[in-house]
Amino acid sequence: MLPATTTASMSAEAEPSGRQLSDGDLLDDLLSTANSARAFKEFRQAHRKDCLNLLRQLQLLLPLVHDIRDSPSTSPPLSDDAYRRLALLGRAFHAARRLLRCCHDGSKIFLTLESDAVTARFRAVYERINAALDGMPYAELGVSDEVKEQVELINAQLKRSKKRADTQDMELAMDLMVILQSSTNGDGNNADRPILERLAKRLQLQSLADLRAETMAIKKLINDGEISGGSTKQMVELLQRLKAIAGVDEKNILGEVSIPKYLEKCPSLMIPNDFLCPISLEIMTDPTYERRSIQKWLDAGQRTCPKTQQPLAHLSLAPNFALKNLIMQWCEKNKLEIQPTSSEPPPPEPPEDPKLVIPSLVKDLSSPHLAVQRNAAKKIRTLSKENPENRLLVTGNGGIPALIGLLPYPDKKIQENTVTSLLNLSIDEGNKLLIGRGGAIPLIIEVLKNGSVEGQENSAAALFSLSMVEENKVAIGALGGIPPLVNLLQNGTIRGKKDASTAIFNLMLNNPNKFRAIEAGIVPTLLKLVDDKKAAMVDEALSIFLLLASHPACRAEVGTESFVEMLTTIVRDGSPKNKECALSVLLELGLSNNALMAHALEFDDGLHGHLEEIAKSGTSRAQRKANSLIQLARKCS
Repeated sequence: MLPATTTASMSAEAEPSGRQLSDGDLLDDLLSTANSARAFKEFRQAHRKDCLNLLRQLQLLLPLVHDIRDSPSTSPPLSDDAYRRLALLGRAFHAARRLLRCCHDGSKIFLTLESDAVTARFRAVYERINAALDGMPYAELGVSDEVKEQVELINAQLKRSKKRADTQDMELAMDLMVILQSSTNGDGNNADRPILERLAKRLQLQSLADLRAETMAIKKLINDGEISGGSTKQMVELLQRLKAIAGVDEKNILGEVSIPKYLEKCPSLMIPNDFLCPISLEIMTDPTYERRSIQKWLDAGQRTCPKTQQPLAHLSLAPNFALKNLIMQWCEKNKLEIQPTSSEPPPPEPPEDPKLVIPSLVKDLSSPHLAVQRNAAKKIRTLSKENPENRLLVTGNGGIPALIGLLPYPDKKIQENTVTSLLNLSIDEGNKLLIGRGGAIPLIIEVLKNGSVEGQENSAAALFSLSMVEENKVAIGALGGIPPLVNLLQNGTIRGKKDASTAIFNLMLNNPNKFRAIEAGIVPTLLKLVDDKKAAMVDEALSIFLLLASHPACRAEVGTESFVEMLTTIVRDGSPKNKECALSVLLELGLSNNALMAHALEFDDGLHGHLEEIAKSGTSRAQRKANSLIQLARKCS
């Protein structure tokens, strides 16, 4: 729906080749595109100022096109440079028109939720205009000095302009965040009412007509694949709450966003809310929910009720015969004929040939359309996951630089699928250097800092995979990859902590990275991790401690009596694997500082007995470490 334009994709299309239009047709296209864009007058609240500013810029650029078209000097064919500049300007005008259309009749809720990404697309349009106007051959085109000065002033203003957060828009975003958070937590409905009323007023979603138009816009987004399942649930729930506070009874709302054929003759018919599927908003013919809709919901990986958002106790589907009979009686009474749907899922589509699909998907990564880019990144992620042949096809068709070009894009779903695709491709050893040398590392680090939860987790995993190559190990440390990994280790999900720990461990095999990790606070983070029973990552933490203890310059950071006391406690009470790891660290510290071993024996007078027990029944590695520690203990005694 919204064109996705990144700096990388812009540079790829900044030099259009060939002349697809005649000189006259090109100029006519510029004028008609600008005039059709100017036909949009009303815009959604979230980006109204951006839209009005863009319209003003288009209005100010029109004299340039008129001057060129009316100038006698353009009667000969345009030079290649002049044609290229005007073609670039035409692309910018087309992108502006698409963006203005979206802000004119798109979903108000979606435009507010995706405010940052939409703002970035306005900037992308301005960057296209800059690229077209820079070096425009005004003298060759016969442009008057007055128009030339005006256009150069516009170009300079666009270059100086920076993204500004509008106070009202920030308040709108804050209200939306509060409502979505309370919906996630399942609380605060009464307290939220003033905020919901303010949202409804700001978004102009108070009347039945506005609410119905918003429902149609959201359904179109869903059908076009523009939004993820999580965003879909948020948007539908918010729309339902806005309907409720508007005093509109769901029973008096025509739920269909695109009127089915069986209702075309009676669109004003009031359908009982209980007869409508909460997912498709159409009359159910095979409840519970419409079977085909709930099956699609489950097939998409959803595991919550689409109406209540509560986790499902099971995934088996059972028909609601009582409700089905009521719906049939109501339809018969109102003389409605609806075709029952089969409860059987449609047969699976035949698999596509990756040799044909992957080159097209790689090309789609540079599409100017957000939906196309998002779909391509998602499919490449899936195809590259397990099949080595598919990874070769993606790499051979230029997939790595195309994916790297998408990483800076502000759409978090695209970032998530892109970084995961690169993670999958990095499984092949030859790709690790290609990805690292292609400039991906600082961009992956940026996703690690600011991406979605899954994006951060997979970024950490990607850095681990890339760090198997020494060159990348050095680059990741030098480019600032360790502090965000330490942050993820401290504050991430369980999976995020595990991904971060493996990446940190591998990076710390490079000595300079040990010091970077210490500066980033790795020691207190690991100590907290050892005490975190929920994370169950004692072994991972101790493995990293062992790397620190094995380096003379880093040993002082962990060689403390309190740390040795913690190790002896693990030796006494930990799991077999915990004991093995703790023994390794204790031995490393004790060999370099006999006083620490003596303190361990003094702290736990039963330590010698624990060591003898492990030497007999522990893991093979633990037995070796225990025997070495027994000898060291005798020496210290």
